Amino acid sequence: MSNNLTLVIGATGKTGSRVAAKLDARGVRVRRGSRKSATPFDWEAPETWAPALEGVTSAYITYFPDLAFPGAVDKLDSLCETAKDAGVGHLVLLSGRGEHHAQHGEDVVRSSGVDFTIVRAAWFAQNFSEGYLRDPVLAGLLPAPGGDVTEPIIDVEDIADVVVAALTEDGHKGKLYEVTGPELLSFADMAAILTAATGRDIRHTPISFADFHANIARSGGRFVADVFTAIARETLDGRNATLTDGVQRALGRPARNFADFATHAARSGCWSVAAAEPVHVVSEGI
Repeated sequence: MSNNLTLVIGATGKTGSRVAAKLDARGVRVRRGSRKSATPFDWEAPETWAPALEGVTSAYITYFPDLAFPGAVDKLDSLCETAKDAGVGHLVLLSGRGEHHAQHGEDVVRSSGVDFTIVRAAWFAQNFSEGYLRDPVLAGLLPAPGGDVTEPIIDVEDIADVVVAALTEDGHKGKLYEVTGPELLSFADMAAILTAATGRDIRHTPISFADFHANIARSGGRFVADVFTAIARETLDGRNATLTDGVQRALGRPARNFADFATHAARSGCWSVAAAEPVHVVSEGI
C-alpha cells in the first residue's frame, strides 16, 4: 500500500464515492471528506479544512451543490491556500462543462501554486438513476428545458476513472480533461433509450425554463431555483453540443455510451420500484 494519502472531498457524492472506492481498490490510502466523516470536511465550516488536509499528498475537490453558487469560487480559493500551506502536492478539480463560474474556479486552481489536474465534465448519466431525474423516470416522464438541444451525457464511472488515473498515475499534472460521452443525444433520444432499457414507456416532456424554475423553487426555494435555472439556461443553449476526447486521452479507451449505462442501471434494480412521492424537477449535477 502506498504511503501517500488522498483526501476525497464530497466522498458521499456521485463521483466522490466512486473515486474513494476505486482508490481503495488500488491500495491508495484515502481520507473521506464529508460533514459526517471521521475527519469532517464542510465547505461552510472553514475550520474543518486544515485538519482534513493534514498529512494529505493529493486531493480530489468537488464543490456541492455547484461552483455557480455565490461565494463558491472564493471558498475554493481559500481551500487552495490551505492546501498549499498543508503541503498538498496535487489537486484534482471537478468542473462543469460550459459554466463560466466553474471556469473561474478552474483559474483559481491553476494559479494556486499547487500541481493540478482539471476534469471538466458534461451532464451526468447517473442523474437519471441516482439523482433528481430518477423519480420522473419512474413516473414515465422526462421533463427538461432546452428544446431539442443535444448533450454528450457522460457515465460517472468514466469521470471517476479519469480522476483516479490523475491521482495515481504519471503524466496527468497540468492537464485539462474535458470529458463527454461518445454521442450527442437529445432528451427525446435519452427517453427512448431509457424506455428500451427499463421496459417502461418514458416520454420526453419539454418544459420552459420558467416551469423548470417553478419546480425547483417548490422543492428547494427561490434562491436555489435562481442559481440552477441560470446554469440550465447557460449550459442547455447548444454550447455543449460537441464531443471531446478527454476520456480517450486520459484512459486510452473510449467513453461508455448511454445505452450501456441504462442497461446496467436497469439490471441493478434502481428503477424497479414505483415513485412514492409526487414528481418534482429538482436540479443536481447540471
